[in-house]
Amino acid sequence: MKGSLSFFLISLVAILLGTCRGGELRKHFYEETCPEAEDIVQKIIWENVALNSTLPAKFLRMHFHDCFVRGCDASVLIDSTASNSAEKDSIPNQTVGGFDVIEEVKTELEKKCPGIVSCADIVALATRDSVSFQPLWEVLTGRRDGRISLVSEANSQIPPPSFNFSQLKQSFASKGLTVHDLVVLSGGHTIGVGHCNFFSRRLYNFTGKGDADPSLDSTYAAFLRTKCRSLADNTTIVEMDPGSGMDFDNNYYKILRQNKGMFQSDAALLTDNGASNIVDELLDPAKFFTEFAQSMERLGAVGVLTGTSGEIRKKCNVVN
Repeated sequence: MKGSLSFFLISLVAILLGTCRGGELRKHFYEETCPEAEDIVQKIIWENVALNSTLPAKFLRMHFHDCFVRGCDASVLIDSTASNSAEKDSIPNQTVGGFDVIEEVKTELEKKCPGIVSCADIVALATRDSVSFQPLWEVLTGRRDGRISLVSEANSQIPPPSFNFSQLKQSFASKGLTVHDLVVLSGGHTIGVGHCNFFSRRLYNFTGKGDADPSLDSTYAAFLRTKCRSLADNTTIVEMDPGSGMDFDNNYYKILRQNKGMFQSDAALLTDNGASNIVDELLDPAKFFTEFAQSMERLGAVGVLTGTSGEIRKKCNVVN
């Protein structure tokens, strides 16, 4: 009797564990249902990046913004309708691009494996594949797509470039991410551009008295003023990592140490001793690539829908 009870309990635990694991992200999720899925994503992304070198930064921003609102559920891809303003139309997502490429990938996957591969997984894979021809981090798959996308949530939950350290720390903590993740993921600013209207207050009116941010290197500030002529400029773009804006490397931390971080949120990393120490650690390229990979994996697991939650969209810009 005791042996039978033990066997029953062991079997029950095994079943429960199996059920739980089935609802988690894992390697090669589509190995049986769509074995070519990851190769298809990679091929299309590489072809597009070869034609448009701005895509890696856009996909990094897309993935980050998506995961910070309702988790990594591709809600950032959904179009607004007459009755709903979606995340895509929020202020922070005005600088996100690459939606057409995601749709190109989805269209091809639907031809090969209809109703199998989620848009959320496509975004995660596309981000990784766009940054390097040698995968820099592992992307576990099995995400499902969300059905809700609200402009108000994007405006309130995506940390703006004006945040100070305390606000950044709280924002990341709300998503289960640490200060370490905050500093490491900020390294994504090593590629791409910033729009003047997101940092020009640091140049022209930092405290409301027509002054510049004293924490910004004066020579760099003078350079930025030659690009951003006034507070009203909301169209001009400037490399976030001067001289290295197309290379995914750890140069961001070098310029940060020189007080040349473009955004107030960049400079904020030096206002906390713990964060500042992490900046110093990431001056080592090998350390940066290792840590960035781990933080991207944690970001990609934020609030994911798995199992039977959510849906697999037929088109990424509309719910089924």
